[in-house]
Amino acid sequence: MKKQESKISLSNNELASICKALGHPARIMIIDYLKEVDECICGQIVDILPLAQSTVSQHLKALKKAGLIKGEVDGPRTCYCLNEETLKKFKQCVEKI
Repeated sequence: MKKQESKISLSNNELASICKALGHPARIMIIDYLKEVDECICGQIVDILPLAQSTVSQHLKALKKAGLIKGEVDGPRTCYCLNEETLKKFKQCVEKI
């Protein structure tokens, strides 16, 4: 009898998009930082990375596009946090490999 698959899953395209987004060391550092602080603004991330603000913004954009983080506009700034649902689905997919 075949093991029943969880209804929580990612498509191959979604999985590939996440893997591509995680393919840069700065993005891994951003994910690690957000895991520690729960949420923050772009300026806080700029302070921990040796990168220009515009470069950090591009990395955040790639992580957000892949669904790994969420960004909520708070006045003139955007507050970022991990997208726990997507991370859970990603973890489940990787565990199957």
